[in-house]
Amino acid sequence: MADRVLPEHIGIIMDGNGRWAKKRGLPRAAGHAAGAAVFKTITMYCSKIGIKYLTVYAFSTENWRRPHDEVLSLMKLFKVYLNDALTNFLDENVKVRFLGDTTAFAPELQELIAETVHVSEKRTGMVLNLAMNYGGRAEIVRACSMLARDVKNGKITPEDITEEAVSKKLYTAGQPDPDFIIRPSGEKRLSNFMLWQSAYAEFISMDILWPDFKPADLDRAIEIYCGRSRRFGGI
Repeated sequence: MADRVLPEHIGIIMDGNGRWAKKRGLPRAAGHAAGAAVFKTITMYCSKIGIKYLTVYAFSTENWRRPHDEVLSLMKLFKVYLNDALTNFLDENVKVRFLGDTTAFAPELQELIAETVHVSEKRTGMVLNLAMNYGGRAEIVRACSMLARDVKNGKITPEDITEEAVSKKLYTAGQPDPDFIIRPSGEKRLSNFMLWQSAYAEFISMDILWPDFKPADLDRAIEIYCGRSRRFGGI
């Protein structure tokens, strides 16, 4: 991959955990646990090869509608991951940020989120964005609400509301938009993930369930991305 120009920012919709478990006659929680292990591997691999920003869709605003037991198992996994990140990844130069309304989580999880952000704040390596209780539409509404408040308070005028102004109010303010979005499992939709930021992102659907995803699959996705021509509306 040395002769390839790496993308700056990769987005991943981690899809297929439930189907992976069902194929093996296992509870869905087992699929999520397997997917969490893959997430850890892929995160470290992205950091190793020089990706600057990685955003993963961990829990959407719609995921609260899933069965109560499944939501509880996901919350437990989040706690395990964050505790692991705090104790075992102290030497990893990865800066962790969270996209979404994390105030909806239990106080214990909110404390872990805040501590994870604080501990990694001064790191200078890859930025890992964890989208938790995140929805692309909700993010845009939040940005518009913040801009409307600024207009009301006299900080800006309606004419000051530009695409750049909206981008600065998003969770990813200051970061480049994703170069491409990977969705394992074969599905071909964004499912409310980074709707504003992915306006010109390449979309790569892969027929592999997330728990089976390996670094070689990420390499393949990067190869696909490098073979595409990005014109951004031009010729």
